[in-house]
Amino acid sequence: MSLIEIRIAAPDAEVADRIARHLVDARLAACVQQLPGLTSTYVWEGEVEQATEILLLVKTSTESFEAVCAAVTAIHPYDVPEILAVPVTAGLGSYERWVEESVGESVEHP
Repeated sequence: MSLIEIRIAAPDAEVADRIARHLVDARLAACVQQLPGLTSTYVWEGEVEQATEILLLVKTSTESFEAVCAAVTAIHPYDVPEILAVPVTAGLGSYERWVEESVGESVEHP
């Protein structure tokens, strides 16, 4: 299993909490961190927009990426949510094992 961190921008705390809780409850992620206070500037439908968002950092596996995308797009209010996978090239061995043990159907939480 290879580890990734998925970055997801959410419009507010309610959506961020709902996504985070769903991903962890469904064992699609071992951990989801929320970083509030993010300001995004972007082009949408030909106009420059600016919005305050919450960045979610999802700790999971490459194998779970498509399931995470499906789960997030079902919950997320944006037409095109930011869902970007970032490869983890190195990590503390015990942390990597915890993520691996926490993601998947047959996992028992410590």
